[in-house]
Order: sequence, then structure tokens, then C-alpha cells
Amino acid sequence: MTALLYALGIVFMLAVVGLSIGLHELGHLVPAKRFGVKVTHFMIGFGPTLISFKRGETRYGIKLLPLGGFIAMPGMYPPKQAVHARAEELRGVESAHDIVEADAQRRAVEGVCGQQGAGRKRVFEQSAEDAREFSNRGIAPGEEGRTFYALSVPKRLAVMFGGPAVNLVLGIVFLGIVLMGIGVPGLSTQLSGVVECAVDAETAQKRGPDAECQPGDTPAPAKAAGLKPGDTITAVAGTRVDTWEQVQKIIADSAGRTVTVAYERGGGEHTVQVPIIETERAVYDDDGKQKFTADGKPETATVGFLGVSPQKKHYPLSPAQFPAEAGKALGQTFTALATLPVKLVQIGNVALGGAERDPNGPMGMVGVGRVAGEIVSADAFAVVDKVQLGLSLAASLNLFLFAFNMVPLLPLDGGHIAVALYEGARRRINLSRGRGLIGPFDTAKLLPLTYGVVGILLCMTALLVYVDIVKPVRLFG
Repeated sequence: MTALLYALGIVFMLAVVGLSIGLHELGHLVPAKRFGVKVTHFMIGFGPTLISFKRGETRYGIKLLPLGGFIAMPGMYPPKQAVHARAEELRGVESAHDIVEADAQRRAVEGVCGQQGAGRKRVFEQSAEDAREFSNRGIAPGEEGRTFYALSVPKRLAVMFGGPAVNLVLGIVFLGIVLMGIGVPGLSTQLSGVVECAVDAETAQKRGPDAECQPGDTPAPAKAAGLKPGDTITAVAGTRVDTWEQVQKIIADSAGRTVTVAYERGGGEHTVQVPIIETERAVYDDDGKQKFTADGKPETATVGFLGVSPQKKHYPLSPAQFPAEAGKALGQTFTALATLPVKLVQIGNVALGGAERDPNGPMGMVGVGRVAGEIVSADAFAVVDKVQLGLSLAASLNLFLFAFNMVPLLPLDGGHIAVALYEGARRRINLSRGRGLIGPFDTAKLLPLTYGVVGILLCMTALLVYVDIVKPVRLFG
């Protein structure tokens, strides 16, 4: 049964990844088709094609490796003739679409459509020509106006931002379900357990968590006062309490005193006088780390002890509280992205040396699948906690996909957005100076940068897959 649940966790995460990628690409596809761009392929994943079918002029499919996706739009690399369109050819031209049509007419007259220049070329020049040829091979004569580079700058921005925007919306929706639908996990004032006897920490550790009280042990204050699991504490020492943190603070500050505890049981209100005993507890800082004295001994403090434990509860956020939490989550995502290079260096040390892996560090798809499997199969989590953790993973994944794709480097969406913004600014400057309209920016010039980014992404993927297999992050042990 555990193995089956583990497998279901992995399947769930694969489904979330596939859905996130598919909807991301749909965010590109819908505006592209709306603007008349010819889309030849819509694929989820990379590598060998597992299944595909054709509808209209577009082939849809799923590939083997769920590491991303793509839609193929001719004209991602504009042909040279459009890039170097002469000013006299563009007189009276008012849009990028007109540039394309003027270019197509000139190429038809000169007979240069689809031809490459003669002579020996350098490696990069040939690579750029190959990229242009491959990018425009899906365009038939007369379809030059249906290319990506023929779109106006605002339309190009809409096409390229559509994908990340979908991930942003998905991330916020998943986060909304987690925080407003299920709620933030916390501790309630309803009791889940009552300690039978009061013993010091050393004795309790020796006996173990399931040990029974021994003759001569002092009954715990709550037990002696008649409190039972299921009771809900409503007030302590005359102070109304709504959270477990309030109960803890009042009890801790009441060591050696007898206080009034009000509680609900079976729909009725009850009060009882409880003598709070003194006990020594370790001291922790705001980050949850235990404090130590100058000579290295654990720092302790005398606090009050009641002898009860709280039930877990989820506290849904209100719609007014949610925007701040969503903004906080998005800010944390961009912070994680900014520190990713440093984290990858640490992952490299883990892979090549004996460094311990940071459980809060980056994970690849293999690692995320493992974590999802552990969450679903773990007995330590209630069903609602499993659902919440799974949806939290889905929210984090989509917020990261949004942030990552907005990085202004090709071939990422942010790179295409940056190019479109640059081209729009360049055109406005030329028009304001009376130089007329100019052709599209030659994105093939950025191929070395594109290849470098792709190489880094491949190395990052391989590194994360390796450490996720060899030194995985484990939730339990």
C-alpha cells in the first residue's frame, strides 16, 4: 500500500508538471493564433515524441522528457532580407507587417527567397543562416505576413508574456486554495492529549514516549484538575485565549502559581483552579535554534508546566489577507531565483564531494517527484495535510516557472520580451529622428548567447538529476 501511495504521489506531480507546461504553452498558442501567426507545433516535453496528432496546420504532441515545452512559430529568426530592408523600400510603410510584405515582393523579383550567400562562411555565420532557414521553413510563398517577426511589438509581447502569465495565475490559484480554502496550519486551543504525570526531561527521555507513570510520580497539573482530550481552553488566569501561543505564554509566565482555567466540554462552560508547577526548559532564539551559555552548556529557563498538548487546525486566510501572502510568496520565489547560482555551486560540492545537501536547496524533477511520493505515502500526515502540501508544491512550481521564464535571456520568454522591447524602442527613436521605419532586429546575432544559456540549463538539469538520484532530499530520515 505504501509503494502504491508513493507511486501515486509521483504520478500526481508528473500530472501537475504536465498541466503547468501545457497551459504555459497554451498561453503562447492562443494569442499567436489570434494574431494570425502560423503555429506548426505544440509540444509538451522534449526528446522523442510519445504521441502526437494534427489539427489544422498545428501538430500537437507529448514528448518523453517533461523538462519544458514549446510551440513552433516561423519567423523567430527573421530572414536577412527583412533585417536589412533598405530605407527606400520602406517609404510609406507603417507597420512590421508591411515590412514583411515589402520584403517578400523584393525577394520574389530578385529570386533570392530561401537562397544562401555563396562563399565560405565562418561557423557562426553558417549557424545563423541555418537558424534562419530552419525558423522559416514552415512558411509557404505568400505567408510571410504570418510569421512571428511580422507582428507588431505589442502583439509579440502578448504572445511571449502569455506563457509566464498563465504560470503566475496558476501559482496564485493554487496558493489561494492552500491559504484561503484549506488554511494555514497551526495549533488550536482544543486539547489532543493530557500528560499523566510530571517528570523531569531527563527521566522522560529515559522512559521513552510510551512509558507509563510510576508509583510516586507527581500527577500533571492538567490531569489532576480533570482536563481531558477534546476540551477547548477558552481562558487562562482571567485572560481570553484564541491561539495556542497565548495559552503557552500565560502558562510559561505562571510557574508556581495557581490559575483559573476556563474550558468548553460537551457544549458547556467549565472552570477549574490549576496549580502550575515549575519546570526547566531549553531556551531557543527567534529562528528556532537552541541557545547555549558561554561555557557551551544548553541555556535553560524556569517556566510553568500544565501538561497538555494541542490539536492541529487549519486557519483560512481572508481575501483581504491573501494579497500580502501571495506577494510574499512571489518575492521569496524571485529571491530563490537570484540565489540560484550560489545554490548550484553548493549542489556541485554535494555531487563532487562529501558536503551535506541543503533540504531547502534547489531540486530537479526527480527530486520533486520523490518528495511528492514521500508526502502521499507518509503516515505522519493527515489527508488534508497531504493535499495542502501537494498543492503548495504545485504553487511553488508555477511561481518559479513564471519567475524563471521572465529572466531576460534567450531562449527564455523573458529574452524574447527584452528583444521586442528593444526593437520597439529602436523604431521609436528612428522615427522621432526622421530616419523612417527599419526592419526587425536580427535575433540570430544573439545565437552565441542562446547556445550558452542552453548549455548552462542542460548542465544544471543534469547536475540536479544526478544529486536527486545519488543524494536525494528526504522528508523522513
